[in-house]
Amino acid sequence: VQLQAFGGGLVQAGGSLRLSCAASGRAFSRYSMGWFRQTPGKERDFIAVISWIPNSTDYSDSVKGRFTISRDNAKNTVYLQMDSLKPEDTAVYYCAARQGNPWRSQNRYSYWGRGTLVTVSS
Repeated sequence: VQLQAFGGGLVQAGGSLRLSCAASGRAFSRYSMGWFRQTPGKERDFIAVISWIPNSTDYSDSVKGRFTISRDNAKNTVYLQMDSLKPEDTAVYYCAARQGNPWRSQNRYSYWGRGTLVTVSS
């Protein structure tokens, strides 16, 4: 599975962005898809995950209520809608895939896309 994330950019605090992650390969619907983010000097943090079981999602406390993860299996794409953005959301965002059930731990993911930079100005 190859992943490509895009949609990052510069946005003012309080604004919105939607990230997309396009996957190539077969059986996309059987993969749980996660979003993570990383800032310089820090570890990659879990943001959100959507299971291969429809409508099963999980979020970190830092984004719950502001971010929404969704997927379109017909398009092999997972989305991250980010609303009410804060300067502390500034990071490089990565999408990841794993077969089977969703996990928060990045170590459980076998496939990663290149990151896309999100910058939130105050």
